[in-house]
Amino acid sequence: MEKPVKSDRISNLPWDVLNSILVHLPLRDVARTSLLSRKWRYKWTSLSQFVIDDKCFPYSLPDKTRWGEIRRIFHLVQSNHNGPIEKFKLAAYCYPDHSDLNEWINYLTVKGIKELILQDFSFIRRFKLPSCLFSCPRLICLELHGCILKLPPTFRGFNCLKSLQLAQVSIISETLEYLITSCPALERLTLLNIDHLAILRIRNQNLKYLKIDSEFEDIFLQSSPLLASVDIRMIPVDGRSMPWSEERDPSNLIRVLGCLYGIKKLTLSSYFIKFLANGILPVRLPRPLLNLLVLDLKEVRFNSFKDVAAFFSILRSSPNLEELIISVGHSNEVIRPVVDFLKDQCLYNFFFSQLKVVRIRGLCGTRPELEFLKLILAHSPVLEALTVVKYGSERVPESLLLHVERASEKLKITSLSL
Repeated sequence: MEKPVKSDRISNLPWDVLNSILVHLPLRDVARTSLLSRKWRYKWTSLSQFVIDDKCFPYSLPDKTRWGEIRRIFHLVQSNHNGPIEKFKLAAYCYPDHSDLNEWINYLTVKGIKELILQDFSFIRRFKLPSCLFSCPRLICLELHGCILKLPPTFRGFNCLKSLQLAQVSIISETLEYLITSCPALERLTLLNIDHLAILRIRNQNLKYLKIDSEFEDIFLQSSPLLASVDIRMIPVDGRSMPWSEERDPSNLIRVLGCLYGIKKLTLSSYFIKFLANGILPVRLPRPLLNLLVLDLKEVRFNSFKDVAAFFSILRSSPNLEELIISVGHSNEVIRPVVDFLKDQCLYNFFFSQLKVVRIRGLCGTRPELEFLKLILAHSPVLEALTVVKYGSERVPESLLLHVERASEKLKITSLSL
């Protein structure tokens, strides 16, 4: 008796169901489905999402050769695709052809793109974005790398855009400000190594997450009441030193952080702390950071009186802080005013009443660092965990920490070395 032919249930699935399965696989594996049958030969080219990354190519394939393979993939898509393309991500380290990029962006805008992500190009010369990109009404996520961004006169905003990331992009301050304010639904903004920035003005009523790692001279965080997470690393413009003013009032600290009423997590780097310290420093901010739960300070200079005074102003303004993370900038220099300042804080009647976790990395064992540790231990009544990581082969002696006055009875101390 002849065996009954088994039905191909997968091939007979509705395309929307099959598409939702295939988009979760690496594109290289999806392309291999073309070997299943003639019916499957070009099925993969009609996906609604395409992610072209290093997983699509052999590890040994040279960077300059990859673009030819990427071009071949995209031409197959252009020739055979039906329906919308909602997501396109290009994150394969390669040397792109600018004319190809312009052609593809034009094609994707016609296809109703919602997520466009261009990352990790290997080139120096920036490519100019085609103006058609700024007329995508359905765009939700935009990540751009290595381009020149100029808004066309017809640009009226991205009404649906929720996430914007710019990396190694050439854009002037006024254009960036207008772009941010023209995205009313924007929730996440990331700016990395931006060219030609002078003054950053961040104004957006819906913005919740902000990360900046770039050169700039000044910053204003205005009219962004929902900001919950802010991470700022400031790089000096062209290596120039910062204009310094002891008498500036209000200080940068009040002007920049004083409007972050809803902030929950704050991450600041060494040079930006120095920037905030410029001017007359208040004991605490006029309006406390009542929602701040996590404070992460990177490369703190314990040999700078102004820097230490600045982050103490933030600490005193954060009555509900639960987690404090500090990495210490390398310096063996001891500044007597810093030691005296930290000793004086022990006399003040203020406590870190909600602080539960403290992690300090990169200690050198200087007197200001040890005075700071003593202060934290004596003023943190609910502290549960203190982790101290010291440079060099020797750890901070646990006996030294054990004999310091401690406000918490449930504290566990961990001392490590790098």
